[in-house]
Amino acid sequence: MNQRVLVVDDAEMNLELLGNLVQRLKPAQAHGFTDPLLALEFARTTPVDLVVVDFMMPAMDGLEFMRRFREIPSDHAVPVLMVTANEERSVRYHALESGVEDFLSKPVDPIEFLARVKNLLKLSDATRKLTNQAAWLEQSVRLATKEVRERERETVRSLAKAAEYRDAATGMHILRMSHYSQLIARELKLSVEDQELLFDASTMHDIGKVGIPDYVLLKPGQLDLQEMAIMQQHAVYGYELLKGSTSPLLKTGAAIALGHHEKFDGSGYPQGLQGEAIPLFSRIVAVADVFDALTSSRPYKAAWSMEKAADHLRTCKGSHFDPQCVDAFLGAWPDVLAIRDQFADT
Repeated sequence: MNQRVLVVDDAEMNLELLGNLVQRLKPAQAHGFTDPLLALEFARTTPVDLVVVDFMMPAMDGLEFMRRFREIPSDHAVPVLMVTANEERSVRYHALESGVEDFLSKPVDPIEFLARVKNLLKLSDATRKLTNQAAWLEQSVRLATKEVRERERETVRSLAKAAEYRDAATGMHILRMSHYSQLIARELKLSVEDQELLFDASTMHDIGKVGIPDYVLLKPGQLDLQEMAIMQQHAVYGYELLKGSTSPLLKTGAAIALGHHEKFDGSGYPQGLQGEAIPLFSRIVAVADVFDALTSSRPYKAAWSMEKAADHLRTCKGSHFDPQCVDAFLGAWPDVLAIRDQFADT
């Protein structure tokens, strides 16, 4: 593979001399410029492996050229060889602090020049290979992490289906509720990562219902006080089922399972938490879950209209629900209707 050497010198004679020397190191190719600005423009569009630059130039000296060159993102690690007739140590110290890798004094000794350029090209090649290897490793880690997350999602879907098969709720309820939750998170300006985490983890909010007896879970009528106490245990069961995992997804699901029946005024269960003591994800899921439950048909009730359910959320702001979560949900009403239509029960 050809290695490009950018040579910058305001004197045509020097430029030709240095360029001819570079050409001896095949397959290296010299690209010479007397104008530093044109050299910088070339570097912005063409990868280079080494820069040979004169220190004393009238329009822009070598240090200023190198400063601008280093600002090009792809060129911050490209080695620089500075040619100078200035023997002042302060100049060389400044250049070293600015990132110059090597120096040559004028008049240039051809043998020394070729040796220095050859070594710096080896350095450039090694740096580029190391950078490429790091990028390859990063990509490999990213793919491996993606595979792990996908396996976690498969586990979560299976767990959610296990609860779904025992409940009157449908898979569409879980899809709508998780999309509603993600929508609220988006409107609250949570990070994309948190939005995706909430979308996946919220599907496990009722996983604890697998531990509720059928005579309570499937009762068509209203539950009595004893049956209600049994039903409320599903929040704790879900938490206990998921809490031992080291997976961030399952741990988040555990927290949501435990907290999504808490109420903003402290009257919820199982812990009676109040206000912002309730985890944000649980406050979000509370809005999404109740809204979809109200607007869905069940053997024991008819579905509410979307408008009636929205009015219920407004009425219960500050008592049952976090006002900010309600406002975020209702503030994206067209998206709410779109989700309802897209994942309608068949």
